[in-house]
Amino acid sequence: MAELGVLLGLWAAVYAATVALYFGQGWLLIRINARRPERRIQKHRRGEDRARVEIVQSLKSLVVTCGCLAGGLWLQWMGWTLWPPLDLSVWSLAGMFALSVVLYDAWFYWGHRLMHWGPLYRHHLWHHRSVAPTVWSNYSDSLPDAFAMQSYYLIAPVLLPIPPLALVLHRLWDHVNGQIGHSGFEHFADRTTRFPSPMVCVTFHDQHHEKFGYNYANFFSIWDRLCGTIHPDYDRLVEARSGGAGRAEKTPAE
Repeated sequence: MAELGVLLGLWAAVYAATVALYFGQGWLLIRINARRPERRIQKHRRGEDRARVEIVQSLKSLVVTCGCLAGGLWLQWMGWTLWPPLDLSVWSLAGMFALSVVLYDAWFYWGHRLMHWGPLYRHHLWHHRSVAPTVWSNYSDSLPDAFAMQSYYLIAPVLLPIPPLALVLHRLWDHVNGQIGHSGFEHFADRTTRFPSPMVCVTFHDQHHEKFGYNYANFFSIWDRLCGTIHPDYDRLVEARSGGAGRAEKTPAE
């Protein structure tokens, strides 16, 4: 029973911290975006009209998301892993963080594509009701969809000798990246977010919501480029939006 209490306590702590970050970062991004309305990507849609329903759904799906991270950390604590986590050092922290990010991007790409498959898409449909995503859309998922995307954090600690801090920092980076990526405002388009760079900007995931069948990955464009699922206009739009809103305003309509 003591072990179960540890799991529930950890779950509650992760949930509370994530919800605080969700609202804190969300309101900060809203304030930043309000000062730069010309940076809105889909100028003809107002995704903010769905804010209330997305926040309510996010608070539900975060139970699953946070449970996956808490469960993975708990399994490590219990010693139910293939091998113990590496001793914490600068090298183990940086190396396992980088490895975990790369592996998660592959997990996310293929899991995301699977959720777009006909028999499973009904579980992913809720997320795509946000055609013009906002800062509140990141966790607006059905519970099965949240588990499909986030169960990496439950499984990875069992298979990888990842220090707990590296896993937590990876999840933190995933949160920050995901909420910015759903914000609907482009502040980061430059040459580092288009070919040949593997990095992406907000336009990348915004196109996925607007155009549907493209840009499935999370952190990088590598899998989409290799598998032919990157939006054909992505690099052109990023180049056009590079250098500020003035150029973005001249971008041809998609």
